[in-house]
Amino acid sequence: MQQAQIHQIFYSEETRLALDPGFIPLDNVGQRPDWCEYWPMRNFLTGAALDEEAFYGFLSPKFKDKTGLTAADVHQFLGAIDTPSDVDIVTFSPFFDAGALFPSIFAQGADGHPAAWPVFVECVRLLAPQVNLEAMVMDSRHTVFCNYFVAKPRFWRHWLSRAEVVFKIAEENRSPLAEAFNSTIDHSSGATAIKVFVIERIVSLLLATERHWQVRAFNPLALPLLYPGAERVGETLLALDALKVAMIETGRSEYMAAFVEIVCHARQAMKSDQ
Repeated sequence: MQQAQIHQIFYSEETRLALDPGFIPLDNVGQRPDWCEYWPMRNFLTGAALDEEAFYGFLSPKFKDKTGLTAADVHQFLGAIDTPSDVDIVTFSPFFDAGALFPSIFAQGADGHPAAWPVFVECVRLLAPQVNLEAMVMDSRHTVFCNYFVAKPRFWRHWLSRAEVVFKIAEENRSPLAEAFNSTIDHSSGATAIKVFVIERIVSLLLATERHWQVRAFNPLALPLLYPGAERVGETLLALDALKVAMIETGRSEYMAAFVEIVCHARQAMKSDQ
């Protein structure tokens, strides 16, 4: 088996024709659209024999649109890793600004969709009971948007075990949390179940709370930003991320106080001249 088995999911003839030929097509036509990409990822991970030393990935059809990267770029980056046997996960996450401007990827998601916040809180309490999401800080080392990562089977198995907790609750649909998981919110791609946003944040939760995973990251500063005007505050975004790193490593609240103040100035600068 080759070193990297990176799949790109399609859910229509249009998206199939738009796939990068350097990735392996993964069919999700008409298959549980309420779970979005999680459904084909789950089916593959529970049904395929995996090479323990190979990287596997499951990318959406919008990967190039969101990252600017091709399959050749991804494979070149993986091929340049000096000691791939020591690496568990490699991330290709865009939207550095979306990570830098919020304490955590959960806070970022709730900013646009406030109804998701109590669901995030309950989910994190379930998956990582030692974590207080209200006080949680995550920096760019832990933040992965859109499930844009590849990983060895040892990481995927653990990721799947956490995702399956959400899956089981949502599928049984016998509790208020299940109802919340299955409720939908407006999204750019249409009404989307909150459970999809929860699943997309599990990788970041694992990286932030389980520091033993060995991670390599494609430089997020070289990838597209998300918010209008973010390009005007590039140096501030770097400072915000650095403050969060310092907060995590030292536990000193002064760093977070500075973060909160600088975020306000950054948001104002992003809105100027719009």
